[in-house]
Amino acid sequence: MNTNKDVWVFIETNNNKIEEVSLELLGKAKELAADLGSRCAALFIGNGNDEKINDIAAHGAEVIYAISHPELAKYRTLPYTTAAVQVIQKYQPEILLFGATPTGRDLAPRIASTLKTGLTADCTDLRIGDYTFHKKTYEKILYQIRPAFGGNIIATIVNPENRPQMATVRDGVMPVPEPDHSRKAEIIREEVTFNDNDFAVEVLRQEFEEKTVDLKSAPIIVAGGYGVGSKENFQLIQELADALGGEVAGSRAAVDAGFVPKERQVGQTGTTVRPKLYIAVGISGAVQHTAGMKDAKKIIAINNDPEAPIFKIAHYGIIGDLNEVVPKLITHFRKHQ
Repeated sequence: MNTNKDVWVFIETNNNKIEEVSLELLGKAKELAADLGSRCAALFIGNGNDEKINDIAAHGAEVIYAISHPELAKYRTLPYTTAAVQVIQKYQPEILLFGATPTGRDLAPRIASTLKTGLTADCTDLRIGDYTFHKKTYEKILYQIRPAFGGNIIATIVNPENRPQMATVRDGVMPVPEPDHSRKAEIIREEVTFNDNDFAVEVLRQEFEEKTVDLKSAPIIVAGGYGVGSKENFQLIQELADALGGEVAGSRAAVDAGFVPKERQVGQTGTTVRPKLYIAVGISGAVQHTAGMKDAKKIIAINNDPEAPIFKIAHYGIIGDLNEVVPKLITHFRKHQ
């Protein structure tokens, strides 16, 4: 029986760095654990990465389950599944969270399948609440919230019966908590056993490629929507971004139309951003888009439709033809650089 109701986060490392989404999840796990009256814990698998433990504690983990083994130095599905499952079965967490990264999307389903529990992929929010079904109420279970049907609706999924409740969460939808390096965590070191089948796959070589676009860290973003009209018109968006020293982004409609690459998409099915300045050009303001940028410090909207929903969240609105407004802004900003 599960008695501790702890909320665990799988700590993913890549190229000897902790993935930022793992730190984001520690902040959310701490909130969920407070609602449950339990602890925020980290599942840290690798080989001799003790220097990372202080960072994990600083970002909110109260307990760190550390598994270190030479065969776990590089990620492989089967050894990591075996190691994780043994520790999960021993301590039985209430909730287990992964980043919706290639590794998280590979490992989490394997663990869920082995434990015969459910898994919700690509969540954008997590909450604790009650759920009633057939006159039976399940108290304080995990609401796993994610877009569905191409982002047209928001679904809340629950797993009332089986434990742990498992979810992968998209990168960037939750803020990284401020680290407190005075925090200390309880370190529980676990030894695990493998069988020969766990090593059926061998890693011969790893290559890492840095991201070419980092919208999450951009202080200024100029984004275009379907209203920009064409891929050629997006040159105006690029010129305005260049004049401001910002990055170019686009709505899902602009990406679907081929105006801007998918890696620059902002919204529920793209990247969540929190820049100091977000300029939305020709973007109507559908919830799928605003969910990914509404926390920007300042939002300027440019649209020729005065009823466009984007104006409801914009700090400043300009009603007009973008082909007239944007060139004037480019000239102004270049003149005052």
